[in-house]
Amino acid sequence: MSMIIRKAVPADIDRLMRIFAIAREFMKSSGNPNQWINGYPQEELIRNEIAAGHCFVCVNSEDGHVVATFCFIEGPDPTYSYIEDGEWPDDEPYYVIHRLASDGSVKGITGFCIDWCQQISPCLRADTHHDNKVMQHLLEKNGFVKCGIIYVSNGTPRIAYQRSK
Repeated sequence: MSMIIRKAVPADIDRLMRIFAIAREFMKSSGNPNQWINGYPQEELIRNEIAAGHCFVCVNSEDGHVVATFCFIEGPDPTYSYIEDGEWPDDEPYYVIHRLASDGSVKGITGFCIDWCQQISPCLRADTHHDNKVMQHLLEKNGFVKCGIIYVSNGTPRIAYQRSK
């Protein structure tokens, strides 16, 4: 299957919210019921990410169907300024991958997205919930290294990762 990545547009919002619903159910079924709770990410957040140019979609180029989404934001990210139980390997400029979600119809989406992001920045950071064993595995499989623990805006901890070329 041939895939392309493009910036999300407001017309994508219904599809993105459906993908996030699918991802929430998948996380619950794979032992991670506490990461995206209370409807996170909310539509308003995603609309703001689209308006800011941070939200991207993965599109099946054969039929134009959106199969995945992620936010890709140039650092520095204030959430990453404090890290405990480890350290960042360097202070190089970086981009952050947030809210990577798929409808599950295409294998290898994570690697495809990460490789695309790495073409823009040689240094990438990401974080995930302690219970999100699937994402931890995917990040490590795709060359990310665990760096320590950061805390997101609501004060909950996340495992922080970095991948550098």
